Amino acid sequence: MTTRLLTCRLALALTFATTASAQMPPSIDGRIEQLKPGEYLWAPEIAPAGPVAVVVSLTTQKAYAYRNGVPIGVSTVSTGSDGHATPTGVFTVLQKDADHVSNVYKDAQMPFMQRLTWGGIAMHAGNLPGYPASHGCIRLPPAFAKLLFGITRLGITVVITQDARVPVVASTPGLLTSAGSTSGNFIWNPQLSPKGPVFIVVSGRDRRIVVLRNGIEIGSSGIAVDAAINRTSAFTLQSIDADGEHWLRLPLPGDPRSGELSAEDRAKS
Repeated sequence: MTTRLLTCRLALALTFATTASAQMPPSIDGRIEQLKPGEYLWAPEIAPAGPVAVVVSLTTQKAYAYRNGVPIGVSTVSTGSDGHATPTGVFTVLQKDADHVSNVYKDAQMPFMQRLTWGGIAMHAGNLPGYPASHGCIRLPPAFAKLLFGITRLGITVVITQDARVPVVASTPGLLTSAGSTSGNFIWNPQLSPKGPVFIVVSGRDRRIVVLRNGIEIGSSGIAVDAAINRTSAFTLQSIDADGEHWLRLPLPGDPRSGELSAEDRAKS
């Protein structure tokens, strides 16, 4: 999905796009690129319901919000400064606190905090000077931080990447369709965590699949895969309908395949 398409989707259904003091420019093309520090775009009506995912690009200093695999918002951010780098990778929201006060940085106010690591990395409202300036957290414009806080829940996926590209729609990952149990031996205890978001981790090296719900392991099994797995990939399930499963590929640092699936990948799907 190109930045231009994201811009057009947002602009078509945009009802407002504000900062504390300014209205967004009326042009459609280039609107995302023209966002000034503290500005954002927000159009939740494009996808009123569904799972939420957030992608933060350290290169462009922007955060993209997706619901049901559809872009509903983009915001400028300020991430970690030199010596306090914001880590890249795939994270989940571990804790939410609308009135959080830091116990590390001299009682600093961190409104609408969404914790990503227990080591002090979080998304929260803060000052955006136009460049990386935090101690590793992802600072968001206060109004956007509040809006995002209102649609997320514990366990949602947050991807932090150096890649300037945004997620793209992908066919069913071949690994998920080809992974099958090598034997009848498996563990399945859904009662350990009856509700919450489900995450599936597939290890090609260990030939094993692990199912987590709310961060708690509820199942695991040995698997057989068709070919060697030589890189890490991440996907989020967008929806399931009469046409099947619809997946979104999430960009990971150093993954050259953060675009559409290759012909080879499609053949495995």
